[in-house]
Amino acid sequence: MMKPSVVFMGTPDFAVAPLLSLNSAGYPIPLVISQPDRPQGRGRKRVETPVKKAALDLGLTVVQPANVNSDDTISMLQALKPDFFVVVAFGQILGAKLLAVPALAPINIHGSILPAYRGAAPIQRAILCGETRTGITTMLMDRGMDTGDMLLVETLNILEEDTSETLSHRLSALGADLIVKTLEDYVGGRIIPKAQDHEQATYASMLSKQEGRMNWSEPARTLDAFVRGMTPWPGAFTFLSEKRFRIIKAIALDIASPEVPGTVLDSRPGTLMVQTGSGALSILEIQGESGKKLPVSDFLRGFPISKGSLFQ
Repeated sequence: MMKPSVVFMGTPDFAVAPLLSLNSAGYPIPLVISQPDRPQGRGRKRVETPVKKAALDLGLTVVQPANVNSDDTISMLQALKPDFFVVVAFGQILGAKLLAVPALAPINIHGSILPAYRGAAPIQRAILCGETRTGITTMLMDRGMDTGDMLLVETLNILEEDTSETLSHRLSALGADLIVKTLEDYVGGRIIPKAQDHEQATYASMLSKQEGRMNWSEPARTLDAFVRGMTPWPGAFTFLSEKRFRIIKAIALDIASPEVPGTVLDSRPGTLMVQTGSGALSILEIQGESGKKLPVSDFLRGFPISKGSLFQ
């Protein structure tokens, strides 16, 4: 029996594993839609989106409309008569006319346990808020922001060492398995869509570069989560004598000190310990303004930081 056809929409690395999973499971994918390629790096060279690259490697057809809701794009999709849309971190909002195109359903893979952390940055915000558990929700799409009826949910623990990057990889793999099961069960009539409890909804707004600045008055455990949540983007950063430093990795220590938050408590070889609002933060990996990421022991050999210095 022929499996239903899927038009896949996605852009970043997070969406690649679900695309590969659907292809491996034998779902016909007549079209992949991704965001337009963007200039990146110092040379501002246009770089293919991860989903575009993966789709082309599979021999799939890719389009990158600036506006997925344009009449031309909708007409093209109507002509394909897909059974499903599968949308994963695509980056454009689908209008009502577009959502009506698939014969069976438009389905989204979202990186949280809905209705918590609706929005653009559910993985980062979950870490920043100190959550210990998250997951993947597949849901029917409507015109709201992640407000559609839920189909299936899978959960996993957030590890103490998880960054946004590592957690994203694990959730992407979870979503890759869950979307195949979702389509199978949906077609087989084994899923009853469940409405979200909208009163319990929380929102995960997109991160900005400015949000990466560290507030040393926060407790050490909060800053530990902050560094992990901001890694790899936008990065947790701080200033010392007007020089900008990016904190890549750190751990919280239960150490009492009368020093003001941001004060360097210890800067022996291999150790950079900074006072916070409660406890201390031991910096393990750091990056200077124009340097590369380094273990703190290597960094301090080239850029000594005196005890009593003040990060701001």
